Amino acid sequence: MRLIAHRGNVEGPNLLEENKPEYIEKAILKGYDVEIDIRYDRFENNLYLGHDESQYIVTLHWLKKYIENLWIHCKNIDALYYFVNETNGYNYFWHQEDDFTLTSKTYIWTYPGKEYTKKSVIVMPESNSNIDFNLLKMYNCFGICSDYVGMLL
Repeated sequence: MRLIAHRGNVEGPNLLEENKPEYIEKAILKGYDVEIDIRYDRFENNLYLGHDESQYIVTLHWLKKYIENLWIHCKNIDALYYFVNETNGYNYFWHQEDDFTLTSKTYIWTYPGKEYTKKSVIVMPESNSNIDFNLLKMYNCFGICSDYVGMLL
C-alpha cells in the first residue's frame, strides 16, 4: 500500500510548512509519496506550489527528480493543460469535491468517505472521526493520502 503525505504532512497538518519544496523532499526521504498542489501561470511560464495561491516556484527539473513519488493535484486549468500537453510520465489529476477522479496513471482518487477499490487512493480518512488508524492498514486499496501517514507505518 502506498502512503501519501498530504502536502508533505506526515504527523498532522502543518499549515506553515505544507507544500514547501523542502518539506516535500523531507517526506519523500522518509519513504512516503506526497500529494502536492500545483498551479501554472501561463503568462509568467512558472509552476508554483500552493493550495489557495501560488506560493513557491518549482521547476520541471525539480518535479522530475521526484516523479515516482508525486501525486500532482492541478489547482487551476492552466496547470492541468500544462501537464496534459507539455509533460509525460507524471501522475496528475484535477478535482474539487467529486466522489472520484481518475489520475493520469489511472488510479482512482477517492473523496473522503466514498467507496473504494483495489485501484483507489483513499483520501483524508481522518475526516471520519470514527476512523481507527490501525484498521486502515488492512484496507484493500492502492494507497492512503493523509496528513497522518506517519501513524500507518
